[in-house]
Amino acid sequence: MWSDLQEFKADFFKALAHPLRIRILELLAVGDKSVNEIQSVLNSEGSNVSQQLSVLRAKNIVVGTKDGKRVIYSLRDPSIIKLLEVAKEIFDNHLINTISMYKELDKK
Repeated sequence: MWSDLQEFKADFFKALAHPLRIRILELLAVGDKSVNEIQSVLNSEGSNVSQQLSVLRAKNIVVGTKDGKRVIYSLRDPSIIKLLEVAKEIFDNHLINTISMYKELDKK
């Protein structure tokens, strides 16, 4: 039987499993933003950004705070920034390994 922690992790990573959601989180890691600001930076349609923000809100990854007519989004937990940094490190490590493999193939 799966524990609650494994279920949480699986749901959490499912919520992150979209490139636009990751990009939104990277933007929010720099600072809070409105939907319009996110759309402008990403050059993406409003409905698409809103849909992805909805998924992130539903999983309590981001929070929206009303500011007059605008909603300002922020990361619910700053540890998300660390997670994004670790994911980049893993990507870099894979890239370094791939480059090393190609160099070895070139020597043959």
